[in-house]
Amino acid sequence: MPLISIGSLEHCGEIAFTGDRALCHATARATSLLDGHPYVMSRDVRRPHDKLFRTVFSDHAEAAALLRAHLPESLAGDLQWSSLTLEDASFVDDRFRDSESDLLYAIERKTGDPPVWLYVLLEHQSRADRWMPIRLLKYCCRIWDRSRLKYPAERQLRAIVPIVFYQGRGRWRLAAEFAELFAASVREWPWVPRFSHMLVDQSQVKPARVRGALRGRIAQLMLMAPFRHRQEALRRAAQLLAVLLSRHDVDAVRTFVMYLWATQDGGTARRFGEDLREAVSGPGGDMTTYAEELIQEGERKGRQAGRLEGRQEGHLKGRVDTIEDLLRAGVEWPVIEAATGIDRHTLHKLKQRTEGTDNAEA
Repeated sequence: MPLISIGSLEHCGEIAFTGDRALCHATARATSLLDGHPYVMSRDVRRPHDKLFRTVFSDHAEAAALLRAHLPESLAGDLQWSSLTLEDASFVDDRFRDSESDLLYAIERKTGDPPVWLYVLLEHQSRADRWMPIRLLKYCCRIWDRSRLKYPAERQLRAIVPIVFYQGRGRWRLAAEFAELFAASVREWPWVPRFSHMLVDQSQVKPARVRGALRGRIAQLMLMAPFRHRQEALRRAAQLLAVLLSRHDVDAVRTFVMYLWATQDGGTARRFGEDLREAVSGPGGDMTTYAEELIQEGERKGRQAGRLEGRQEGHLKGRVDTIEDLLRAGVEWPVIEAATGIDRHTLHKLKQRTEGTDNAEA
């Protein structure tokens, strides 16, 4: 039997329930936020991967758990994790913001030596990018430029540990060393920069092997689902989400459910709702009604946004078709770009978007 009748939340003081009153207030708060939170539950939400990544890993404990799970033990043991601080900045090129998200942390060292930067770049695209090292080096240079302005008294640059989290479909088989972008005959020249990044290739990680704290694991599973292991990843995410519900962490639950509706089709979202209802209605699950209300609200807004998305996707498809017609007619790219404002890279992104992610593994 449901603990709380969500439909009567406006009369919260009159509800008979067997838990503490905090549960009622927490649930009422989550329900009221459904229409007011800046992260709008709609399938046309801009950059949902970036929003989810930033929302979850802006938390000190979640970020520390994720990083400690993947950094080499020799480095992790040298860092003072209680000093981990998120910087309010992003360094990603505008044209990559739909598929990349970044977070920069400052952290002290136990030795008392100068602090270092931990730069985390989430790559949320289907394929590995050969030119990642040059792009990442550019981002690091932006960090150093910013650091020199922010800390003008420092006479040495702070070290940066660049970490790429890759969430694509296939294994990342490309080199992480910058020099590998050059011909083999010149790689050892002193004029060729020496630069490398850490790679966390999550394309080979099974859902059961995702590491980190609770919200961080849910985020990784949901980021995984558009590309692979969709059914298993979302089933495990629903089980972990039930734990958040039991802790009354309604804001976090709402963030994840909204991300789901922004990135998955309605059928997948409904199946997720069934898994979530099953998880929270088991032993110790007292939040069944809240979960149902949240899923139903998501479905309603998803349908509304889906109609808008259909019109938007139709418009995008028309633009793609027009440009491809121009190319077949022999029109050169400079002319197309001047007329449409769309370059080769942007056309590729638009085609990926209109084709969708129907090939994600079950």
